[in-house]
Amino acid sequence: MPNVTLGYLEADSPIHRLTGATKLICLIFCSLTAMLTYDTRVLAMLLILSLICFKVSQIKFKDVAFVVYFILAFLLINNIAIFIFSPMEGCKIYGSTTVLFKIVGPYTVTVEQLFYQLNVTLKYFAVIPIALLFIVATHPSEFAASLNHIGVSYKLSYAVAIALRYIPDVQRDYREIAFAAQARGIDLSNKEKLTKRIKNMSTILIPLIFSSLERIETISCAMELRSFGTHKKRTWYSSRPFVKRDYIAIVGVVLIFALSLWMTLKNGGRFYNPFV
Repeated sequence: MPNVTLGYLEADSPIHRLTGATKLICLIFCSLTAMLTYDTRVLAMLLILSLICFKVSQIKFKDVAFVVYFILAFLLINNIAIFIFSPMEGCKIYGSTTVLFKIVGPYTVTVEQLFYQLNVTLKYFAVIPIALLFIVATHPSEFAASLNHIGVSYKLSYAVAIALRYIPDVQRDYREIAFAAQARGIDLSNKEKLTKRIKNMSTILIPLIFSSLERIETISCAMELRSFGTHKKRTWYSSRPFVKRDYIAIVGVVLIFALSLWMTLKNGGRFYNPFV
């Protein structure tokens, strides 16, 4: 069974030194930029920036490999579906048709369609590294403190922190229960029939649900004993103020977002057309 734990990974890198709120703001603006434009130049620049950030974060690819491969599989299915249901979408967008070869029926491979689907792929690739960094390079407690620092209610901030903090715990419980089930002879491998595997999964999911409910009850009791929510404000052990590097990162992503808006206005739309 592969290791699919995805949670905070500690390191001493420029990315880790940014506050959680800064990383959230960067993720939001990068996502907005990728969603807004189909300009290949902007998306390529955003992709390069994302890869550089991932490199300097000191996070190893093997720590996020399973999630990346899962996303790539989904992206492949998405590209196939786009071509099946709209094989000439690129030609409609760019106003020209350059045929490479014909497959069958209405399915013809054109340069415009390939260019359009390249931009769709770049959208995913540009955001994936930043999204993964936000998850693995942001400590939940520090992120909650940063959210509260920018005005978010501390109750909501703490709820977000708990959700992020216990994702790895739930994943670890899942693996432990799965290993115990396999030790008892319950087959969860691809060798078993699909219907049988689905039935065998209940031996994992039901204990996992009950263990999660027990954890929720324990946390709730601990919070009540500490009178959580009684006061309007609270202090944070992991609170960090914004410093120069945080402002530089925020200004940088805002400028990239502004550049994408400017390029959209210059192009007369969201699409960069190299075929005119």
